[in-house]
Amino acid sequence: MGFAGPTCYGPALVRRVCALAAVLALGIASGATAAGPTLKSLESQRRAAILDLYSLDSRVASAQRNLSTLQQRAAALRREQSELHREVVATRNTLHASQSQLAENLRSLYKRGNINTLAVVLGAQSLDDAVSQIDSLNAVADQNMRVVGVATRAQVRLAGLKTSLAQHAAHIRSAVADAKQTLATLTAARDARASFVGRLRRAEQLKTAQINALETRVRQAETKSAALTAAAAPASDPAPAPSPTPAPTGGRTLTVSSTGYSLPGHTATGLPVGWGVVAVDPNVIPLGTKMTIPGYGEGVAADTGSAVRGNDIDLWFPTLAQARAWGRRTVTITLH
Repeated sequence: MGFAGPTCYGPALVRRVCALAAVLALGIASGATAAGPTLKSLESQRRAAILDLYSLDSRVASAQRNLSTLQQRAAALRREQSELHREVVATRNTLHASQSQLAENLRSLYKRGNINTLAVVLGAQSLDDAVSQIDSLNAVADQNMRVVGVATRAQVRLAGLKTSLAQHAAHIRSAVADAKQTLATLTAARDARASFVGRLRRAEQLKTAQINALETRVRQAETKSAALTAAAAPASDPAPAPSPTPAPTGGRTLTVSSTGYSLPGHTATGLPVGWGVVAVDPNVIPLGTKMTIPGYGEGVAADTGSAVRGNDIDLWFPTLAQARAWGRRTVTITLH
């Protein structure tokens, strides 16, 4: 803010008050000008920190989904291990029972002496009786041997499955531990960034209050100077127009169709909407990706929409008029 000091006329007291007002106005104007870039710097830092916060929140949500998936797989694996344990116990019991029955049959045959086919035929009451006894002996022996063979093979197979499941379980436990560590790290970074945003916001509010106090003192000085003198009102130099911020270089470029919108609410990641929030198709631009949009500025992929498909993006504006002024236009964005 420029200030041209008033021309002071009149008695000595009026001239002194007039001169004091001019000096105060010039000094405060210089202070406000010096404070201006600091306020802009705070605002720029806060906006960049908020974009980082959107990005971190998207990554935290992704890490939470990954951890939930791994935990579900771990629970399913524990159920498989429990079922396999029951099968192992049942197979072991069947094998023991078959072995016991086979041993009992062998003891029974031993007690009856050296039983062979000729002895059965000679001791039978009839030919049918002999054939029946021989078939019974063969059937009993074959059945016991088959049961023992099946149970033995099942036991070997289940032992292999048990080892495989144990290895898989160890791998899942390691993946779950890594996912928990990643989630904890991202959550800590997000909380730290949120705290930093809060500090910047408080510093910005304090700086704004200081500038407002300076401007109030300037107005008071000008009013008092005008009341005590008959000089012309102080002229203010027009504030210089802010220079456009050059777009950063580097990164992958992508030509998209952009649409402005202005709606209250929250993003798909749960954060409230704000300047820099870009709705994207996650299959084309992953959530959390930072980008530079010509004519808009910095943004971050932090929202989705049912109508946002392919190379389409939606840009949030604080007012409906700004959103309509943007309309729908094709731009080449830079992804970082």
